[in-house]
Amino acid sequence: MKLVILKEVRTGEKRVAITPSVAKALIAKGFDLMIESGAGEQSAFLDKAYTEVGVQVITDRNQLLQNGDVYIQINPFDSTSIKSMNKGAITLAMMYHRTNQSHVQELAEAGLSSFSMDAIPRISRAQSMDVLSSQSNLAGYKAVILGAEEMTKIFPLMMTAAGTITPSKVLIFGVGVAGLQAIATAKRLGAVVEATDVRSETKEQAESLGAKFITVESDGSKSEGGYATEVTAEYLTKQKEAVNKSLYAADLVITTALVMGKKAPILITEDQVKQMKFGSVIVDMAVEQGGNCECSELDKIVIKNGVKIIGISNLPSTLATNASELFAKNVYNLLIHLADKDNFKWEMEEEITKGTLIVHQGKILQ
Repeated sequence: MKLVILKEVRTGEKRVAITPSVAKALIAKGFDLMIESGAGEQSAFLDKAYTEVGVQVITDRNQLLQNGDVYIQINPFDSTSIKSMNKGAITLAMMYHRTNQSHVQELAEAGLSSFSMDAIPRISRAQSMDVLSSQSNLAGYKAVILGAEEMTKIFPLMMTAAGTITPSKVLIFGVGVAGLQAIATAKRLGAVVEATDVRSETKEQAESLGAKFITVESDGSKSEGGYATEVTAEYLTKQKEAVNKSLYAADLVITTALVMGKKAPILITEDQVKQMKFGSVIVDMAVEQGGNCECSELDKIVIKNGVKIIGISNLPSTLATNASELFAKNVYNLLIHLADKDNFKWEMEEEITKGTLIVHQGKILQ
């Protein structure tokens, strides 16, 4: 089976879907691999590293598109590439199918079968395939580092001959994978950390990493497939009241709240921003889905009433080497689960297959 790894075309994307070490493992399993020249360069993986493990490096993208059985990419495929793929071929990428129906339709019209890497079910045996978790982990770390760079203060307590510097206060909205990593990173750097989440079951996880959990006295959200479900306006009002004291005292605020397939909830209004400390920083990790802060702007850093609001999307791409390594291992584990060197198993009722297969032989399944 011929696996084709394409160079990402999304603006600013530095990751690559398969790294040389994972390519070597796939070749050992009997797969043939071809990669577009320069695909790994921005992740610090040169073409030479791929050829050394047996991958064919192809300069002509059209040649690649016309010779693949399986096409692998991180982001959704562009329309031109889809039209050039072999009918009956298979694609693996993060499709975001719930909010990108036009893309799903294009794949179906091309007669392809498409697996969405962002639809991996959050079950124990699929953890090694979960790209959202692996990439969110890195994003949570980078959000704290980004916030630290933009702050005018240090994180830890520091005693000097000139006096004592008190530790910075960090508030984190959302205790999912990204939020937990943000808590751990901020704590390691010496900050005083508080966290809040609509899911009450996350309290123990936050506290285990050293954060104080802000409790809201009301029925919040439950998890559905590992993601938070939407909550009522009444709950969001009570949450806002509970966290305002911490929000207004915070030096750094990180927001991570997402609802699968829907616009991100607004957790910090413009009025709240006006009451925050002059010089404080917000890192809005949900900016690509509309943002958790009302003042966020996609891929911009803006200042409102002295508060710096960072809306940088695709944080995993800023850590391209590690992000690519983890993504590639996720792809490897999914591929080995779905197929052998000759064929896909097409176990249509198996939970992982059923969750990730969005289009099959030109028919939209979900």
